[in-house]
Amino acid sequence: MTTIDRILAKATDGVRITPDECLQLFACRDLLRLGRAAHAVTLRLHPEPYRTYNIDRNINYTNICAAVCDFCAFYRKSHDADAYILPREELYKKVEETIALGGDQILLQGGMHPSLKLEWYEELLRDLRSRFPQVNLHAFSPPEIWHFHKINKIPLKEVLQRLKDAGLGSLPGGGGEILVDRVRKELTKGKALADEWLEVCRVWHQLGGKGTCTMMFGHIETDADRVEHLTRLRELQDETGGFTAFIAWTMQPGHKMAHFPEVGAFEYLRTQAIARLFLDNIPNIQSSWVTQGGKIGQIALFFGANDMGSLMIEENVVASAGTVHYLTLEEIKRSIREAGWEPRQRNVFYELIEERPPQPLQAQPERTSATALPLLN
Repeated sequence: MTTIDRILAKATDGVRITPDECLQLFACRDLLRLGRAAHAVTLRLHPEPYRTYNIDRNINYTNICAAVCDFCAFYRKSHDADAYILPREELYKKVEETIALGGDQILLQGGMHPSLKLEWYEELLRDLRSRFPQVNLHAFSPPEIWHFHKINKIPLKEVLQRLKDAGLGSLPGGGGEILVDRVRKELTKGKALADEWLEVCRVWHQLGGKGTCTMMFGHIETDADRVEHLTRLRELQDETGGFTAFIAWTMQPGHKMAHFPEVGAFEYLRTQAIARLFLDNIPNIQSSWVTQGGKIGQIALFFGANDMGSLMIEENVVASAGTVHYLTLEEIKRSIREAGWEPRQRNVFYELIEERPPQPLQAQPERTSATALPLLN
């Protein structure tokens, strides 16, 4: 038995593999071999006859951001002509459309606005919760939360408790990129470092909250950096148990990182498979069809994923980098069926929910699109 076979056998048998063994897997270029092992782990963890999806909408409440990320084509500075903060009426319309399509969650993320105070975010959450009590507010990535803590000079635990009291339902895992400070400092300025990102998640979990974790790869990181990232997630999960799912995606070069070769499906599937083999304490892995397209998103169900992710009624950040993949709800469900499972809708906590047929929207007055709105402070 080769070293790789021994490592894969450990993982498929439910024995934890070490970071050094994970690094050895990253040296393996046998995609199908890694995929078979990852799929065996998925079948052990998820023997059920279905695979899941959810319906939510990614609403970017502002594109104004104090940080500078080399890979981000979405952010704007306050003085830019196309900088915006969404007016509440626009937000209401987007949530109403999501509910009409059977959604039960809003993914609410923006830039790290340099002047909005914590009270503004509390008011936003209370407003949405009072109008749409049936909708989970999956809001504010760890870098945003850390930014609230810094500019308001309020202890992190108090920030998170106040947001939770105002209606924050779960914490998205965005802004993780690679949890290695050398990488983060080279790619970004003014954004949470690795320990800070992890501390936001740790405190949120200590308050009883749940959330997801992510990895964006395919830029300046090394295989060892990917292993360090996965190790830090696994260690925090050992400590808190607060992560419901892991999502990996490849950096989209777009016009901002055009000098980087685009990482394709081979590397995406290989990395996701290794993540499934290593992250033995994170129960779910989402396919990233938003960056990879529907067919690779479907194939990812055989490389460690047990979930097709979200319908993503709206997505702006990845699209800003030039990558645009869309699937309808029926296409997501058909992808799951064709792969041999029953499609089932779930919420952010991976509880199954009954699918509701789309509802007709009441007539709405015409409104200006978000990107054409003037800056409202």
